[in-house]
Amino acid sequence: MKKVLRNKSLIAIALFTVFTVALAPVAMANSSNTIVPMELKFLGNVNNKPLFQLNVVGNAEENEFTIAIIDEFGNRLYKETIKGENFSKRFLIDTETLGDTELRFEITSNKSSKPVVFETNRESRLVEEVVVNKVK
Repeated sequence: MKKVLRNKSLIAIALFTVFTVALAPVAMANSSNTIVPMELKFLGNVNNKPLFQLNVVGNAEENEFTIAIIDEFGNRLYKETIKGENFSKRFLIDTETLGDTELRFEITSNKSSKPVVFETNRESRLVEEVVVNKVK
């Protein structure tokens, strides 16, 4: 029974690692010519829904930002304007209604007309592990 529980926990850890590694490089990509430092992180899953966190470090001049989430078909799913120099915002994506669609996070500052764009992509994989133990 311990081996079964151990195998299930290893599979769960492997799946978590696969999801984290699969989304992290895309989510952490950041434009090198942006004035305002910002990043989008994948924090994990909550009730099988991906959770992202946007961190923005602005300044006195760059203190108003528009955040938009757009799907791969160009539909705007979310839009909000936030005033503040430094802020952090979390987004829990409902994958039951969206499915495996690619999402684009566009963040535009009040002084810049060019948005910083982050693209997310979900990919599911099944990991199977086989363990062979010598009995005697």
